[in-house]
Amino acid sequence: MDINDIAQKAGVSRATVSRFLNNGYVSQEKRDLIQRIIDETGFVPSRRARQLRTGKTNLVAIIIPKINSQSVSRMVAGITEVLSANEYQALLADTSGNEHAELDYLRLFSNQQQVDGIILLATVFTPEHKSAIDKLRIPLVVLGQHLEGHTSVYHNDYGAIHDVTARLLPKARAIAYLGVREEDEAAGALRHRGFIDACAEAGVCVPEEAQQQVEFSSDAGFFGAEQFLDAFPDLDTIVCATDDIAFGAMMCAREYGKRVPDDIQISGLGDSMLSQIIHPSLTTVHLSYKTGGRRAAELLLERMANRTAPVTEVKLGHMVFIRNSTR
Repeated sequence: MDINDIAQKAGVSRATVSRFLNNGYVSQEKRDLIQRIIDETGFVPSRRARQLRTGKTNLVAIIIPKINSQSVSRMVAGITEVLSANEYQALLADTSGNEHAELDYLRLFSNQQQVDGIILLATVFTPEHKSAIDKLRIPLVVLGQHLEGHTSVYHNDYGAIHDVTARLLPKARAIAYLGVREEDEAAGALRHRGFIDACAEAGVCVPEEAQQQVEFSSDAGFFGAEQFLDAFPDLDTIVCATDDIAFGAMMCAREYGKRVPDDIQISGLGDSMLSQIIHPSLTTVHLSYKTGGRRAAELLLERMANRTAPVTEVKLGHMVFIRNSTR
């Protein structure tokens, strides 16, 4: 079944069916007739044929660092909600945290033969990344990081950690920080700087040995906290760059016989679903991941409709939730 068969069954021209499929003018009588035949036959227009007619694939690539992440899944949920409402489909490209895979996908999707636009949930921006992005011939929106000169939707990572640290410091005697690699500007460098500045403003000097970079996982949080508790027996506060790291730190504290929060208070960042369920519930910071995904998709749709649209930078807010893992 193709467009010619539909035209023959409806007793109209091929051009009329084509106008119908592309939302052109067709009389209501013929429109109803063509729609009835399409419904009866189950006809689905060829994506490739539609691409040749319109120059669009109606596909958007979403390049993500990993699929098994609550923050990523919330961002993707926001993106797909907007794309689906606008008759676009999402093509997920999971890099498993490999920056070289990010480059490969950027090059693969470099022109409109593959997708109409890209949303990049970036982790790092090497010179190779910036070069690949500058060579793109399709619109791109960066989500979760700020990239100067490009449309970006990002979080206040510095302010998020700064504010939760400031809330913990009045009841902290010895504090430590479990962060992630500094190459990740948002989750690594900015969150670390927020912690250091909050401590400095309170007149607290944190030794380098009480600041670690670990992976984005509960296991990494457990082993990082273990090193802290061995080195600093009097440690009574750990600020963590993510909720997952904080969950691991809490498990380690319990194994060391520490009561949370009486003996040691622990905070995270992300406001994941588990943060409210575990005991004690985790003090954390809510970042608007789903809202960010929606906004990134909306901006991409604008840029796909108007290639000369100005660069837009959207910085999202945050909210500190003080729960039972802190004093």
